[in-house]
Amino acid sequence: MSDNNSTTYRTKQGKLVLDCFKNNKGIHLTIEDICSYLKKMDTPVGTTTVYRQVQKLIEEGIVTKYNVDSESGACFQYSGEDCKMHFHLKCVKCSSLIHASCSYIESVEEHIFEHHGFQVDNSRTVFYGVCQNCMRNLKKSTHNSI
Repeated sequence: MSDNNSTTYRTKQGKLVLDCFKNNKGIHLTIEDICSYLKKMDTPVGTTTVYRQVQKLIEEGIVTKYNVDSESGACFQYSGEDCKMHFHLKCVKCSSLIHASCSYIESVEEHIFEHHGFQVDNSRTVFYGVCQNCMRNLKKSTHNSI
């Protein structure tokens, strides 16, 4: 899973897409996010080309694909960030995807393995709920309507 640019041929568009991921390490990106980013950088790349370049990066092990649920499109992340060591939290209000890495969740994973003989794939495990920002906004709107 090495980022071996010296031996891998990349088109100009391929380099732009890879740079987008490198400049957004630790962030889950959609195809639309990548297209918007490239457009803002005054280097627009067509959606079909972005799909094709992302697929190549997945095949090379440079980018990881996540299908969080059946309603959202896939999101992608630069694999330079080790995304296999944490769980994901999906906000049902704003659709943000948050990395959750804590010893308590890890202990639950260990418990499931030790007591139930089941190995959890935490890179594909998603907890659904409401994020802190949305809870704060819900409290504000409830308070303002009183």
